[in-house]
Amino acid sequence: MSNDQIAYSGSILNAPACMLGEGPTYDRHTGTAWWFDIVGRKLVEYALSDNTATLHDLPVMGSVLARVDAQRQVIATETGLHLRQTATGKLELVTPIEADNPVTRSNDGRVHACGALWIGTMGKNAEKHAGAIYHVARGVVTTLYPDITIPNAICFSPDGTVAYFADTDTKRMMRVDIDPLTALPRGEPAVFIDHRGQGGLDGSVCDADGTIWNARWGAGCVDAYSPQGKRVISLQVPAGQTSCPAFVGKDASRLLVTSARQGLTANQLADDPNAGSTFLLDHTVKGRFEPDYIL
Repeated sequence: MSNDQIAYSGSILNAPACMLGEGPTYDRHTGTAWWFDIVGRKLVEYALSDNTATLHDLPVMGSVLARVDAQRQVIATETGLHLRQTATGKLELVTPIEADNPVTRSNDGRVHACGALWIGTMGKNAEKHAGAIYHVARGVVTTLYPDITIPNAICFSPDGTVAYFADTDTKRMMRVDIDPLTALPRGEPAVFIDHRGQGGLDGSVCDADGTIWNARWGAGCVDAYSPQGKRVISLQVPAGQTSCPAFVGKDASRLLVTSARQGLTANQLADDPNAGSTFLLDHTVKGRFEPDYIL
């Protein structure tokens, strides 16, 4: 283990393993974590106070959830943004995105402090350049970056002036200046991380210090990068296909990490028995709570 690697310390949450666990988030108002099994068409609701999971069936593949208010959420799906009644689970399609394209589904996304959402789409079989990254503000959809294969790592700096994103297929994380009032880009993206090691860049969150925490798919870890793009530490996770971290807890000081078992053979699953589990890491971070999406 190299000097920047920290051995796994944490717990496996009391929830069923996901085929493709993704899109974790945390509602500080209720102490509830949420994440998706994208291909299983499930939304997991997890009460951290008593470690109980509730599974909600979805009629479509979903991948990102954001709070709107105490009664409503928005979830990004293969047909666009659905408004979800938190108490009943009732869904209403409010912002179609690629709704007429059966090839694609939603993938990674995150809400900016101004209330706008960046959301990526991709081919259901990771078809080359089938997806895009969109900016959605109060129902208005703007295409930011077309021809994306696997959109990931979408997150924003603490002051809201920088966006990060990756196309996992290119092994590069990009950085772009954005307007903090609108979350729209100012100028062209530049390469922030050129990743040539094991695994691929997956989901990211950016903490209060501007450190980017990125799940590395295929490497069983979450890497921390400084705002200058230097990897500072790597937290080991006992599942190879780590997919996305989220800040959780009353002070956002813990990392929840999803994973996947999709694509693994029986022999690989035997060697990776925690694949698809969701983990709570012991390593303390300076996290931030996610903003609400503004309809």
